[in-house]
Amino acid sequence: MVIIRQKRKGNIISTFNQLNLPAQFLENLQSLEFLKMTKIQALALPTLLQNRDVIAQAKTGSGKTVAFSIPVVHKLDVKKFKIQSLILAPTRELANQIAVEIRKLSRHIHNVKVLTLCGGMPFKPQAASLFHGAHIVVGTPGRILKHIEEKNINLEDVNTLVLDEADKMLDMGFYEDIMKVIEPLPKQRQSLLFSATYEEGIQKLSSSILRDAVMIKDEEEQEAKIEQRFYETKEEVKTTLIPALISSNKAQSVLIFCNTKIKCDELADELFDLGLDVQTLHADMEQKQRDETMIIFSNKSYPILIATDVASRGLHIDDIDLVINYDLARDDKVHTHRIGRTARAGKGGLAVTFYENYEKEKVEDLQEIFPDIVFDKTENIIDDENFKIDSEYRTIFINGGKKQKLRAGDILGALTAGIGLEKSDIGKINSLEFCSYVAVKKEVLSKALQGLEKGRIKGKYFRVFEK
Repeated sequence: MVIIRQKRKGNIISTFNQLNLPAQFLENLQSLEFLKMTKIQALALPTLLQNRDVIAQAKTGSGKTVAFSIPVVHKLDVKKFKIQSLILAPTRELANQIAVEIRKLSRHIHNVKVLTLCGGMPFKPQAASLFHGAHIVVGTPGRILKHIEEKNINLEDVNTLVLDEADKMLDMGFYEDIMKVIEPLPKQRQSLLFSATYEEGIQKLSSSILRDAVMIKDEEEQEAKIEQRFYETKEEVKTTLIPALISSNKAQSVLIFCNTKIKCDELADELFDLGLDVQTLHADMEQKQRDETMIIFSNKSYPILIATDVASRGLHIDDIDLVINYDLARDDKVHTHRIGRTARAGKGGLAVTFYENYEKEKVEDLQEIFPDIVFDKTENIIDDENFKIDSEYRTIFINGGKKQKLRAGDILGALTAGIGLEKSDIGKINSLEFCSYVAVKKEVLSKALQGLEKGRIKGKYFRVFEK
């Protein structure tokens, strides 16, 4: 196996313009403000664009999705209406976010169809979409395997296979499903495996599916710049400490982890009673609710999200400046994934962990892995009464999406040219199959709602309301 390492800043490209990509592709990347590459992109893309098999160690937030999506889009033959790339991900949330990224990266190409196939969503509509064809399929192994078994999907034209967060898929027990999914694929293809670790299971998986692979490893990659503080406390005290933790650290975006769905809901009620705006995310919620929750939190319309470990991996949200482990994670891998939410793309962050006296043995195990843990006392958490956590944006729901040919650009145009909002007043726009969400600054919310209620988007009236 060839191993590519980065030890010094020389001998490595740094901008997308240095890649041998078509002018339109480069213009699209520039419009998306993809100018300077992340480390993993700079190391991997030259090799990926040579159609080599690659195994890359890359953490969430490193820019890996863009790294593997660029070659997928670059080699796409849009006139050939067959599935040409298959991307496997461990969770629905991650699969959906990959699909969104690929759609943005392929905006310069007309009529590219990207299809997501994940569990928790109706099966028959997915089968119908497969009948009508697609260029790129992104999904979870179990659901894709089911479509293979039902003979709904034809994979004989796949030229690129991507396994994203492969270590997580193995942790979830997907090894057998992955191998069954790969079985009908053409032997002559490019296979890419992205994983945060390179343990025994990943070695076995990579040796089974990759040929003459190049391993991409950044020797200079710094560990996530996360300050970790641990507080020994009691269950009945934890909730009362959270407002002071938030205010003393001037946190604007907070992710709180609990081990159970019941505790998530209980904590949400308790924090709401303390005057904090919170949302919850756990497996008991329908997929539509989970998608909506992630959109509203990621577009900065709600400042606090309480989640079970369904969100510890595959939750791609930037600028979370405080993670609180309300419950100590069940193992060190989960702990690592949790705290990694606050150091995406090399940014620093703070992770606070509560633990009780009977959990000291687990804490000692974590201290061996993270020797820089700071053990602090709860009396040192000083509430700053002058600080109030709030969100800059509010989210508007629009009952029209891709099926109604409603695109993000149409919504932006309606808000700016149509209603008179400044572009700086508008945050993220998410267009789903049957609905859309747009974040607008709080001070223009009423104007935006009234304008959209009375006006048209692409000549049509849509129902809108605040979420």
